[in-house]
Amino acid sequence: MSLQSTVDEILVVDHHCHGVLRRDVNRAEFESMLTEADEPGPLNPTLFDSQIGFAVRRWCAPVLGLEPHAQPEAYLQRRTELGHAEVTRRFLREAGTGTYIVDTGFVPEPILDPTEMAATVDGVSLEVVRLEQVAEQVIGEGVDASGFAAAVRERLAQRTANAVGVKSIAAYRAGLELPGEQPTDAEVSAAAGRWLAALDAGAPPRCQDRVLHSFLVWAGIELGKPVQFHVGLGDSDTDLRDGNPLLLTPLLRATQSRGVPIMLLHNYPFHRYAGYLAQVFSHVFLDLGLATHNLGASSGRVIEELLELAPFGKVLFSSDAFGLPELYHLGTLLFRRGLAGVLRNGVVDGSWTELDAERTAGMILAGNAIRAYRLDPA
Repeated sequence: MSLQSTVDEILVVDHHCHGVLRRDVNRAEFESMLTEADEPGPLNPTLFDSQIGFAVRRWCAPVLGLEPHAQPEAYLQRRTELGHAEVTRRFLREAGTGTYIVDTGFVPEPILDPTEMAATVDGVSLEVVRLEQVAEQVIGEGVDASGFAAAVRERLAQRTANAVGVKSIAAYRAGLELPGEQPTDAEVSAAAGRWLAALDAGAPPRCQDRVLHSFLVWAGIELGKPVQFHVGLGDSDTDLRDGNPLLLTPLLRATQSRGVPIMLLHNYPFHRYAGYLAQVFSHVFLDLGLATHNLGASSGRVIEELLELAPFGKVLFSSDAFGLPELYHLGTLLFRRGLAGVLRNGVVDGSWTELDAERTAGMILAGNAIRAYRLDPA
């Protein structure tokens, strides 16, 4: 059996993803979900003329019963004929994912919940709780500033009782330059007071204070469950320069002794920096996330770069897929192909044996996530 065939048969743990749309989409909606832009807009060319667009035509068309490289019009027509439920079933099953670890904090419209995702593939879905969502729920319930910290800790403990981790989107709201010191309750109370005053003045209920983001991360660490960080690329709501994982260095130094895994998600174009952090800090793990399907044919090169410094036992797979079921399939397929290519080249040049390559693929696609999230390997 070839190395690629072996890699293709591994049941994947997707350690960071979202839900799938419950409805059909038109062409404009479909293309808008192939990009991190707010919307493609009239000045943008079609997203089918991009790495991800060509990847859809090449790798997704056969799943719908079309020839590879089907034209966009034929692809979208076939998608409509089958209907969203059948399209979802085909792509999720084709992906070969056994376990989804789902961020339930982003629900812009009704989407499949973790239980429904698992039922589609006869697999397992587990939840990651978004820290900012908990804080925003608590602040909206009339808690006063002095009681905010205790109320958040209590609510977070309740919300994570059956969850396997938490997630921070500080990169979107305040940047990743968080202090290394855990904020005191007095500092949290003062920050909550500022937030309440802003809400009274008509501000939207968005947690944007750096002290509060730091507090939320430490509250997650105190639970002893992995803490995910959005890092690097995202939509236009984030300032990319504030999403550089090197900004987390003081926090990583301060939290290493706690032994709680820190998960750096996505990372592109800072994936080499993330690899360095995974090497020097024992509790840091990383993935490539949505960059894989966005990069299409270039994803193999970036996977190779991701593995330059990062210990192979610290690299996980995630799709960060949302909405379109094609993205779950593309994320796994392109990552499998890219990873197999890197490992095969190492076998050819004598860097490692084929048995080593197979073992490493199993670690990255499933084993590392099982260990870091303390999952039942069954």
